[in-house]
Amino acid sequence: MVNGMSPVIDLDGLSVRFGRRTILDRLQGSYSGRAVGLLGPNGAGKTTLIHTLLGFHEPTGGGARILGRDVVKERRWIKRQIGYMPENDAFIAGMSAVRFVRMMAEVSGLPAKTALERAHETLFYVGLGEARYRPLESFSLGMKQQVKLAQALVHGPRILFLDEPTNGLDPPHRQRMIRLVKEIRDSGSVTVILSSHLLKDVEECCEDVLVLKDGKIAGSCNLEEQRRENVRLVEVETSGESRAFETALAALGCQLAMASEARFKTVLPEGIDVRDIYKAAGEQNVQIRRLSFRRDSLEDIFMKAMENGTVAAGGADDGRL
Repeated sequence: MVNGMSPVIDLDGLSVRFGRRTILDRLQGSYSGRAVGLLGPNGAGKTTLIHTLLGFHEPTGGGARILGRDVVKERRWIKRQIGYMPENDAFIAGMSAVRFVRMMAEVSGLPAKTALERAHETLFYVGLGEARYRPLESFSLGMKQQVKLAQALVHGPRILFLDEPTNGLDPPHRQRMIRLVKEIRDSGSVTVILSSHLLKDVEECCEDVLVLKDGKIAGSCNLEEQRRENVRLVEVETSGESRAFETALAALGCQLAMASEARFKTVLPEGIDVRDIYKAAGEQNVQIRRLSFRRDSLEDIFMKAMENGTVAAGGADDGRL
């Protein structure tokens, strides 16, 4: 549970095997927020995890819950609450966009008249209002992705599963897709589960992140908490007398760790920026020969998870980054 929010996904030692091959290995943890990201390299088990949560695969060990409901015992209830945008196309030849989305709405349980109305509304929402009567085979890759998003939204789900929603898109179509995902997330009525191997997609859209590697949890974090807690470390190398400069930085609230007479490290306190260091150096006639500044990005978090390997299946906290 994060920030007092009820978990969207609970994993309780979830394992999935195909024959003798283990695809998911004792996944453990609870994940919350308006948007949960599943991150990992190709083959990490992201799609298998989604398919298991959707009820396509039976767990071979442990279990999982969505919104507190068991994914096996309460599969039918869960399916009524979800929308799913698959990674691969699953269109029917000869259908127009509006006919396809209407059919998917009816499959999801909407009456025919309501399904047609919602199909038109949803296609306009994703940006395909003018093209909704065209056959799907005439659509570009970006337009097909928009249709897949529309059919996942048309029946008004509580949880929206998106599997690689920007895969293969050019920059304009990617920006449009990310904007739509963020709008859906911010609406407050739909929780987004986004699976991607693209760090930027997850960083832009998600709050809670689960990192998978070789079917195991390599780490997890809440990005909002990570950003708040993330220290801003600065390393400075100066030339000339620096005692007055050090005194000026201490007055700003910086605690210095001296590596040598001309080199030190400090963590910038709240409200102090790198420009304040340069300003203090100028006022004290100190030359800064080198300054390096960094804060962890999702790329740093992901690389640490990949380098550290998978964590033991002892609980979600073991995998926190």
